[in-house]
Amino acid sequence: MSQAKGDRRERELVNELDEAGFAVMRAPASGSATERELPDVLAGDGEIFYAIEAKSSAGDPIYLTGEEVEALIYFAQNFGAKPRIGVRFDREDWYFFHPGDLYVTDGGNYRVKKETAVADGVDFAEFVGKSEKVTLAEVGKADDGPDEEILRVLNAVQQGVMEVEEAADLLE
Repeated sequence: MSQAKGDRRERELVNELDEAGFAVMRAPASGSATERELPDVLAGDGEIFYAIEAKSSAGDPIYLTGEEVEALIYFAQNFGAKPRIGVRFDREDWYFFHPGDLYVTDGGNYRVKKETAVADGVDFAEFVGKSEKVTLAEVGKADDGPDEEILRVLNAVQQGVMEVEEAADLLE
């Protein structure tokens, strides 16, 4: 059951990347289909190329073995791509991490918690170059002081009283 869900999530990611203008393919031999470790998804837009290991979870932390991450990095370096770990928790978007940004457990494995993904991960729009993440702290560092309107809108989004799309429309 979980393998079928993982396959479905990988296909979902491939479709979303395709819609965003990337040439993309799901590696047909990813997982246990071959002795060679291959990433789950390869994607490129002519300027940037990614080798992506995709993982999903209903809400528990996502774990990757040290071997999975090492194989991803090895393949990406030889292929000329940037290695990325894509994670998706139920009722959340995809979030992306460079392997070096992940938490390493005492046993040498890698872990991503849902709250870490939402707080620190690169969301899909930023990953495909459609937006750039700006934090409240960054807005407050402007040379001429914080723009009160921007702060008001961002605070409303943070407090859950305004949808991101509505905020984006207001800030255009």
